[in-house]
Amino acid sequence: MTARIIDGFGFAADLRARVAAGAAAFAAAAGRVPGLAVVLVGEDPASQVYVRSKGKATHEAGMAGTEHRLPADTDQATLLALVHRLNADPAVDGILVQLPLPPQIDAQAVIAAIDPDKDVDGFHPVNVGRLGVGLPGFVPCTPLGCLLLLKAELTDLAGREAVVIGRSNIVGKPMAQLLLAESCTVTIAHSRTRDLPGVVRRADIVVAAVGRPEMVRGDWLRPGAIVIDVGINRVPAAEPGKTRLVGDVAFAEALPIAAAITPVPRGVGPMTIAVLLRNTLVSACRREGVPPPAGL
Repeated sequence: MTARIIDGFGFAADLRARVAAGAAAFAAAAGRVPGLAVVLVGEDPASQVYVRSKGKATHEAGMAGTEHRLPADTDQATLLALVHRLNADPAVDGILVQLPLPPQIDAQAVIAAIDPDKDVDGFHPVNVGRLGVGLPGFVPCTPLGCLLLLKAELTDLAGREAVVIGRSNIVGKPMAQLLLAESCTVTIAHSRTRDLPGVVRRADIVVAAVGRPEMVRGDWLRPGAIVIDVGINRVPAAEPGKTRLVGDVAFAEALPIAAAITPVPRGVGPMTIAVLLRNTLVSACRREGVPPPAGL
């Protein structure tokens, strides 16, 4: 048996196309396009790449994307003032403050200042609570993207045993909540889990989000498991001076054991921006009283 490769890149392209169609329908109904505001503080190279990618994807989806770039020495009061202005701007449906923030700024205070109904990143405590109790709200983009890939692969997740490796607020915890809502039996594993290979081996679904290159070995997996690899790790390549990207799962070892697996790259990564656009469109529809497109 060789695992099916879950094509996150292709799935994300399809989702972005559906979002673009939905954005056009929204514009016809509301008389304006959905708006996403992205805030970047400082010059972190990875953050700059992410912000450029988000801006390009926003415009390709027929939305209004605005970037607010602030210097690295920006104080918290200045950033909070910008967030409050964006909260009050009727043309802005989604607000994303790119993390990480410089050390002089309290990231949690900034996240809490965003209007929960414009928090398309899904990090606001109100949205975290809504997810926990099953109320409508925004879910962090990466775990929601993982869930969409799983549902496309399995259709019905009810009764499946799932192990989420990683307990971050960005992926691990919300991923577990989403799987619980699908009636999975969920275990959250982490660095202090005893017999981690044994815990993983029980799972029908494995979501790896630990940030450790190829930590999850092939013989940890139950034959026929579905593996979602969230990790993106840069490691040395065979050629001196070069690097390559690998996930948190030893991909080559997993291929003959798993039923399906996401590759790195072109797996989970493209889903994050696609879901961000989806969340922005949903926010715009809710704010204007326009029915969101079916299937989003």
